[in-house]
Amino acid sequence: MQAVEFTVELSDKPVVAIPRDVAAQLPASGVARVIILTGNDEDERQWRLGAYEQFARDDSPEDAVYDAPK
Repeated sequence: MQAVEFTVELSDKPVVAIPRDVAAQLPASGVARVIILTGNDEDERQWRLGAYEQFARDDSPEDAVYDAPK
């Protein structure tokens, strides 16, 4: 499965326009799955911040075994 990502401005019309450069990356026929993700709510922002903080922390002593050369 190939993923092609782009952003688009939503309007009151029930249509999502695919930019030409993105459309050029798509096959001429077949089936595609479309997933629309909308704005970042406060819960998502807090989750991302927490995930980043966890990632940025130093490894725990238990993880030091993975740092040693083999």
